[in-house]
Amino acid sequence: MDMQYLQIAVFFLISGLIGLATYFKCRDAKKSEDHSVKGENKEVFLAGGGLSWIFVAGSITLTNLSTDQLVGMNGNQMALLVWWEFAAVIGLIILAKVFLPVYYRYGCTTTTELLEKRYNDHRIRALVSILFLLGNIFIYLPVMLYGGSLFMQTMFNVDLPIIVLAVAFALVGAAYAVFGGLRAVAVSDTYSGVLLLGLGLLVVFLALKAINFDFSGIPAQRLTLIGDKDSPIPWTTLFTGMIFIQTYYWSTNQTITQRAMASPSLEEGQKGVYVAAVVRLMIVPPLIVLPGIVSYKLYGNIGDAAYGRIVGDVLPMWLSGAFAAAVLTSFNSVLNSSTALYVCDIHEKYFGKVANVPKLNAVITMGFVCIALLLVPVYSGAVSIINLLQQLNGLLSMPILSAFIVGLLFKNVDARAAIIAVVVGVLEYAVFTFVWTPTHYIHLMFVTLICCVAIALIANRFLFGGHTELVFGQVKKLSNDDHHVTSMK
Repeated sequence: MDMQYLQIAVFFLISGLIGLATYFKCRDAKKSEDHSVKGENKEVFLAGGGLSWIFVAGSITLTNLSTDQLVGMNGNQMALLVWWEFAAVIGLIILAKVFLPVYYRYGCTTTTELLEKRYNDHRIRALVSILFLLGNIFIYLPVMLYGGSLFMQTMFNVDLPIIVLAVAFALVGAAYAVFGGLRAVAVSDTYSGVLLLGLGLLVVFLALKAINFDFSGIPAQRLTLIGDKDSPIPWTTLFTGMIFIQTYYWSTNQTITQRAMASPSLEEGQKGVYVAAVVRLMIVPPLIVLPGIVSYKLYGNIGDAAYGRIVGDVLPMWLSGAFAAAVLTSFNSVLNSSTALYVCDIHEKYFGKVANVPKLNAVITMGFVCIALLLVPVYSGAVSIINLLQQLNGLLSMPILSAFIVGLLFKNVDARAAIIAVVVGVLEYAVFTFVWTPTHYIHLMFVTLICCVAIALIANRFLFGGHTELVFGQVKKLSNDDHHVTSMK
């Protein structure tokens, strides 16, 4: 029991030190002198455009490498899940080379702002923002709370109910998002990320040492990188939906791109994204599969409890407390991006000018936290967190991505056509998920995307009389005063 108290004490000590270091770093940061609503939005949601490449890379890395990733990926207890990380490298390169220059050229605060300017219509921006919010509030936030709480429960070996741990988890994350905005979120993510990667690699080494680096006795299907049709990632999906899932997540998802859009220049943001890609390729893969595989040999098929148990067993007691502190802050990233979407895309347009952005940020953030906490029990019965998360993502990801693809690759497309395609795509994938599933969900994501793009173009031609033109190249602004682009050069 004394050792458990030490473990918990170290957890609070490290959490406090990260918070203190974040406070001093943010206190000394230069604040924006623009006190307009646009300026306040940029300060709260884009850190005043002051994130250096280090904090862009650190925040992107930890935002993705959260408890739901570590717990869920290792919970499959097989090497095959590493393909998510290898494919993510491609997604990050697409963000840096294709999407990020466009976001900077348009001066976007949210990714959905690009849609408004490409289609010259706020309704498509509002619709996609609502879909992003629905995904964050009803999927990502509660899954993060559940995954983090399960990790804490199994690692600390405590009898506290999941929901109690989730409340504590949520309050810590909300504190960063409310009091410091994106700057505090990104800084704390970076400090936590350095600690997490270091301890994560130590867990990998100690786990392998626990089995004497001997993988004998582990079934071949848990070690292979070539998945059959019944596996979580059939090899054929690497050529269909996988690349588009990564494009959606890394290039259009507000939670990720918000960090890359918060640098003082495009070049600084791109540098941070490239560093994040290197980390994703060189460091992350062993973290998300090897502990789970080892846990299979040690404990058998224990699913999502695998990572917390292996960390609790192989790390010294005091170090496991430090590890828990390192993974806590990713929840705040989704909170901050969700509030940005609501304030910039919904509230300012439909409820009037915001008198106090920080105050509204606090109110909306706490509202999202309460909803997420209510949904934590819904996910407690999931067989696999990560597989459920990826499958549910399809409800929103491919329809949303289709709006970006059509908006960037074509001109003269009526926003109503894109809206129809998005709505039909959500309904189509819902049928694939809950009614009829003819093939693997990653294949069905690809099918959904193709259908959405086709529906948008057909509706534009035959319902709205538009003459669509395929265009390539770099988005070009007509003038400093007109951000609505009608051509691509």
